[in-house]
Amino acid sequence: MFTLPKGGLALATLDEQLLYPGVKGLPITEPLRQGAIGVQGWNVLRADTSFPVALLKAAALRHNLDWMREFCARNKATLAPHGKTTMSPQLFGAQLANGAWGMTLASATQVQLAHRFGVRRVLLANQLVAGADIHSMLRLLHDDPDFELYALADSLAGVRRLAQAAAKLARPLPLLVEMGLPGKRAGCRSAEQAMIVARAIAAAPGLALAGIEGYEGLLVSDDRAADVRAVDAFVAQLVALVRQADAEQLFGCPEVLLSAGGSAYFDLVARGFAGVDGVSLPVRAILRSGCYLTSDHGTYHRLLGELDAREQRAGGLRPALEVWSMVQSRPEPTLAILGMGKRDASYDIDLPIPLLAHHPGPGTPCALPAGCAIVKMNDQHAYLQLPPEHAICTTLGVGDLVGCGISHPCTTFDKWPLLLAVDDDYNVRYGVNTFF
Repeated sequence: MFTLPKGGLALATLDEQLLYPGVKGLPITEPLRQGAIGVQGWNVLRADTSFPVALLKAAALRHNLDWMREFCARNKATLAPHGKTTMSPQLFGAQLANGAWGMTLASATQVQLAHRFGVRRVLLANQLVAGADIHSMLRLLHDDPDFELYALADSLAGVRRLAQAAAKLARPLPLLVEMGLPGKRAGCRSAEQAMIVARAIAAAPGLALAGIEGYEGLLVSDDRAADVRAVDAFVAQLVALVRQADAEQLFGCPEVLLSAGGSAYFDLVARGFAGVDGVSLPVRAILRSGCYLTSDHGTYHRLLGELDAREQRAGGLRPALEVWSMVQSRPEPTLAILGMGKRDASYDIDLPIPLLAHHPGPGTPCALPAGCAIVKMNDQHAYLQLPPEHAICTTLGVGDLVGCGISHPCTTFDKWPLLLAVDDDYNVRYGVNTFF
């Protein structure tokens, strides 16, 4: 099987749609039905596609899906992966088919997109503030009785705005109080403030307190031991808030949602949430990692290596996302200019990581030597520095292929309306859409 499981989502329209010349990565000169991509016989190493092209390694995707399912089962955690990473209905479907409880999303429009393709449970990990966004979410809840939506609140002002709009809902809008970090993103800055917000939600008509959540992924510094201690303390604070809100009988749903989980520390979150006892309602521990699905060759690769060490398990998550381009120019002995730039690959955390080179045709790509590095990117070009006096300086020529790993999947996916899934031999098997 070369396709992903659909997880009950309505994905047929994507396979049936016509793709027209001009889609990044596709070599087509006339319309092509998307479902026919896999029978074209394209191979990236033969340079059958257009370049640059973004690839998903199908075997790595399946490995990562299985790895996370087993991790959650082992740690008695629930997964609601953050869909903002990929914004891909096909990948949402694969995650749901692999046991995800629901999807996490970041905006009202993302929720609408997921609902359109059949996602029926969403954790909106953000505050609903704009009137139009509040109206659109309440309309979904009104029109689709089977749709479940959970949102966040971190202020009395936010609670008031939602309560005014939701007062006439046939079922209350469930909210989680967001606990934040000083100087960081949204969220209450103290336990006292969080409890004030929790009490306001419990007392507001049209709203129900569903749980407590936070985002520990911002606790990343050069002092890794201090980061781990800070994450453990933050997770413990979330658990303490659940106990306090339960003691005051503030929760208004059949179970309590306790959620955190960036893609760097979800093992610490799972352990910190395990075995929350002494609470009057069942507690569902929800991890929200999104980048686990593709991982990367940069920042998450480093952080997840530390997770593997903490777990004392081999065979962790595998990088599944690559961007391939052609050498356009060799203007200097130690410089190759690639036809890939800021419009094609993430550069917000690290520049792309050059991995492989290949002369188009049969054979296996060769690993680029140590000392090769992308040192600069323009909109459409990347500067590949080559190690002086190495053979690669003479063997890498114009028209050769270079495969790069990336650092931070979120800001690569948003550059590609269509990514191509490939097997281990770089045969193109299917397309994966994104909606940003």
